[in-house]
Amino acid sequence: MKTNYILIDLENVQPKNLEILKGHDFKVVVFVGSKQMKISFDLAIAMQSLGGIAEYVKIDGDGPNALDFHIAFYIGRISATDDNCYFHIISKDTGFDPLIRHLKTKKIYAQREKDISEIPLLKISNSISISERLDAIVEYLKSRGNAKPRTVITLSNSINSLFQKKVSEIELANLVEELVKRKVVVKNGKKVSYQIPENTNQTEQTTKQKALPVS
Repeated sequence: MKTNYILIDLENVQPKNLEILKGHDFKVVVFVGSKQMKISFDLAIAMQSLGGIAEYVKIDGDGPNALDFHIAFYIGRISATDDNCYFHIISKDTGFDPLIRHLKTKKIYAQREKDISEIPLLKISNSISISERLDAIVEYLKSRGNAKPRTVITLSNSINSLFQKKVSEIELANLVEELVKRKVVVKNGKKVSYQIPENTNQTEQTTKQKALPVS
């Protein structure tokens, strides 16, 4: 299972929902601007409650992109020692997107979310319907770029990892078949290809929302 690193651009986003990370295997780094002398009490309490999985990094120097460069440095340093990493940059700054596209070409998994609640694993954990869970899976597949699973088995294993290996074989098969029905996944024997829509809401067009319990 991949190690999920959440890198928060505190100059750009002030998260108010860190508590949803409890019970998940994340590592959280909050990057604080050189001129940010205060953080909110709620953020401090939430970070404290996460214990050893959370830390602050106070950046050095000023400049419009100083914090961005610090995040890029940490991604490089972590990925050099952790072959199984997955980065979630929490920021509204689209300037990170070229870096993320480059990382994908190097098979380093990364994506940018505007809010912690947009992280696919959390969407899956908190979802109550097939449509919500499929939307989360589609977002995960988008983040894989050209490194998407190429067989039914590896696709099933990837989905199983997203669910923290808590779904049955039958549930996995149902999720894959639903992706096929919605024409997101194209099966050719044991191999798969993709027709992923730009808008994940498009995946809801062919099936009504219904509960999918996790065993």
